Amino acid sequence: MNERKRKKYSRRLFEAVLDGDASRVRALLRAGVDPGRPDWEGVTPLYEASVNGRTGVARVLLRAGAAPDAESAGLGAEGTPLCAAACWGHTATVRELLAHGADPNLREEHGTGWSPLEWARAGAHSETAAVLLAAGAVASERAA
Repeated sequence: MNERKRKKYSRRLFEAVLDGDASRVRALLRAGVDPGRPDWEGVTPLYEASVNGRTGVARVLLRAGAAPDAESAGLGAEGTPLCAAACWGHTATVRELLAHGADPNLREEHGTGWSPLEWARAGAHSETAAVLLAAGAVASERAA
């Protein structure tokens, strides 16, 4: 696939992710779109799906090989998919990420930021926090 086509398909992938259209995401992945390729700002498709609670789309991306712990670098969209989902209390998405190997203790900002559990607790998402704890998340001494 040439670079122009790759960019066009990548843009379509992000549109499908934002729409929550898992069927369209699957079709684009079958056409050769890389499930882990970030957009021009550095935002990954899995981060975008996770922060918006698009569990079905996240599942499709993970099954296609998107790395569950890959950090996104977009302005206002920095961090890991698990932290993004935990921050907003998207419990089903948190479960999906954990089922695909996301590290419940991985801190954002390359290990210097908040953990998924800290994000869940800061947002008062007790169900999400309970899922993370059951998956092995360790509460830290840091105040969230």
